[in-house]
Amino acid sequence: MKEFGKKSNTMDLSQVGITQAKEVLWNLSPAELVEEALKNGEGYLTDTGAIMCDTGSFTGRSPKDRYIVKDAETENSVWWGDVNIAYDPAKFEALYQKMLAHLADCKLYVRDAYAGAHPEYRLNLRIVNTQAWHNLFCYNMFLRLNEEELHTHTADFTIINAPEFVADPAVDGTRQANFAIINFSKKMILIGGTGYAGEMKKGIFSVLNYLLPHQRNTLSMHCSANVGKEGDTAIFFGLSGTGKTTLSADPDRGLIGDDEHGWTEDSVFNFEGGCYAKVIDLTREKEPQIWDAIRFGAIVENTRFIPGTRTVDYTNKTVTENTRTAYPINHIDNAIEPSRADIPKNIFFLTADAFGVLPPISRLNKCQAMYHFISGYTAKVAGTEVGVTEPQTTFSACFGAAFLPLHPTTYAEMLGKKMTENNVNVWLVNTGWTGGVYGVGSRMKLGYTRAMITAALNGELQDVSFSKHPVFGVEIPASCPNVPEEILNPRNTWSDKDAYDNKANDLAKAFVKNFSKYADYANKEILAGAPQVAVEA
Repeated sequence: MKEFGKKSNTMDLSQVGITQAKEVLWNLSPAELVEEALKNGEGYLTDTGAIMCDTGSFTGRSPKDRYIVKDAETENSVWWGDVNIAYDPAKFEALYQKMLAHLADCKLYVRDAYAGAHPEYRLNLRIVNTQAWHNLFCYNMFLRLNEEELHTHTADFTIINAPEFVADPAVDGTRQANFAIINFSKKMILIGGTGYAGEMKKGIFSVLNYLLPHQRNTLSMHCSANVGKEGDTAIFFGLSGTGKTTLSADPDRGLIGDDEHGWTEDSVFNFEGGCYAKVIDLTREKEPQIWDAIRFGAIVENTRFIPGTRTVDYTNKTVTENTRTAYPINHIDNAIEPSRADIPKNIFFLTADAFGVLPPISRLNKCQAMYHFISGYTAKVAGTEVGVTEPQTTFSACFGAAFLPLHPTTYAEMLGKKMTENNVNVWLVNTGWTGGVYGVGSRMKLGYTRAMITAALNGELQDVSFSKHPVFGVEIPASCPNVPEEILNPRNTWSDKDAYDNKANDLAKAFVKNFSKYADYANKEILAGAPQVAVEA
């Protein structure tokens, strides 16, 4: 094989069966990868120097086409079902051999990297791509090796990603022509039929969500994290639209990471070396850090130019609303490297409650924290998705059900154990509606939410009095600096108190109904965190 670039002295491609290819380009620099991508017709340069690429027919992950090989390693440990779809080992081997035959005629881009900023918990990676911009994505999103590490690099897990290679569902046992298959025994991920780069990032996240809790007694988390000047760490959980990226981006606090972290006995550490942020309707005024990070070396996905220019039109939704950017974390001025800090003092569960029921900020005890962690609640409002005409409850276990190979109670019990071992405050923050449901009430002001989070971080809520919510049992502060007292108790913001009580009970019933799928696996402490309607039921 014709080869070029810097490569490991201890591991070549034969370990994963690749013995023939048109050309292999090893560990190219971002500039070299941008040149390759432009030469291959994979994208265009924007006026900020970022490269703009399309992901093809898939503009997001395809969770129904993500599989885990079911074998002796995983049969009794993986949470099988709609999230983790079992795949036959023999089918995997046959598909793998077909991919290898396909790669023999391809130009390959190989990246050596790792995941996990804690040296004792890192997962060494090798990624084989047929597209240069995908390899640049991996340079940005995973942690980068220095020269010495590169020379002796041996991969713990390998990704082989060939978007142009498609499966035959009738033969290969897939649902469609696209697939992402994790094989824990072979320590390999195969991806084909989709150009969405996020499949690689989330594939490794799923791997770490299995290995760290299952083998290393470490809690893996789908969250952002930052740290204050006094070394106080905070982590933010939240589904799309709850403000996780916005609220964790604080110029007065160092960014540990924006999406994936581990919590060990002594620290919180980022799994990644970059950020993968949504850019729909991005402006410098709303998100200055993200805006300024989109420069040479960064990628923008599925965006379009303002006609006649090379300026990205971030309002353009013609391809998808899931337009994104990927950049190294050092493109953020206040990012800390290595991306690791002390165990958290504060945890925030962010929810955009479109029913106006949950308090704008409330404190959770250990039982409630575990229950709400498993619930992973927010609400969709009209216009967010086709067919959504009124608010809808949305639950995603541990705020990332799609990436959990183990049962959600495993992660919740680990969270409870961490709370017992450490003096951690857990806050439920409602960034949604107040004074009524969506369409009647109003969205909580971002300034108030920021003030509440700042007060919690500064310890200013420790000495105020609290009252318990009558249905959810969470503790509501009587006052908070720079926030009107009348909005702290949501019932007080409704003109019709009976309507509030009815809506609170309706939401509690939705929590209980959702939790029923986990109840048989939940311990007494988790069950004790349920809203009051659960006791009546």
